[in-house]
Amino acid sequence: MMAACEISGLSAIADRFDHVLLDQWGTLHDGRTVFPVALDCLARLREAGKRVLVLSNSGKRASQNAERLARLGVPRSAYDGILTSGEVTWNGLRERNRAPFTDCGRACFLITRGGDRSLTEGLDLVIVSDLREADFILLGGLDDEVTEPDLWRDQFTHAAARRVPMICANPDLMMFGATGLVPAPGTLARAYEWLGGRVSFVGKPHGPIFAAALAQLGDPDPHRVLMIGDSLDHDVAGGRAQGLQTLLLSDGVHRTTLAGAPDLAAATRRLAGAPQRMPTWTMQHLVW
Repeated sequence: MMAACEISGLSAIADRFDHVLLDQWGTLHDGRTVFPVALDCLARLREAGKRVLVLSNSGKRASQNAERLARLGVPRSAYDGILTSGEVTWNGLRERNRAPFTDCGRACFLITRGGDRSLTEGLDLVIVSDLREADFILLGGLDDEVTEPDLWRDQFTHAAARRVPMICANPDLMMFGATGLVPAPGTLARAYEWLGGRVSFVGKPHGPIFAAALAQLGDPDPHRVLMIGDSLDHDVAGGRAQGLQTLLLSDGVHRTTLAGAPDLAAATRRLAGAPQRMPTWTMQHLVW
């Protein structure tokens, strides 16, 4: 397995790409504060003529994420567009022209963060509060106090026995909570699978969100597109599967293992464990 090349800034490889798919959480901000060097890097990318599309596994709509970024200090002028797994899911449920949206039914048991219902607004769905009445489960987000899968075991055991499908609009396995890293919706969806439930994932590392992102960029040569993120499982594996170049940031979801490693490339290789999870480059923070 080839080792990733460690770089100190994007300027070292700027001639290798024309477009950037940029992860959000752990890359641009930590949910509370934008990283100043990341904001500067965005400006430098734009000055260099690179097109930047924020690509996020957020279960919320793209417009909500743009508003959140603006509140944190990232203006909409700093990037060319934003695409979320929540947006791809919403469009899929609206159009219902491909799996898993064609046959999931109309009665929806919705799980989101903070009671957010934007994932179902304007759609021909009936939101049910009792999982026993649901045709399908739509998982878009999790409040911090209900992230542990064991809290859902009884409900999910019965739903899995009824063969209720789940659509997970945020495949992330871990997220930044008030107390640090906590299980994200992807972990809860995996727990549902372990109980025998059928889950369809929308978002990185799965192909549809990358196809939508490349289409939004005008279908460029994938080899001239750089995927930047902090997750081997989602950003790197997903980007590599689409033939993109990939850059892993070590001071994110893998910080416990990678932050401060004397040989970041070697530590990344050990953590990746397989060529399809190995990034082209590694870097500590998003910096120009």
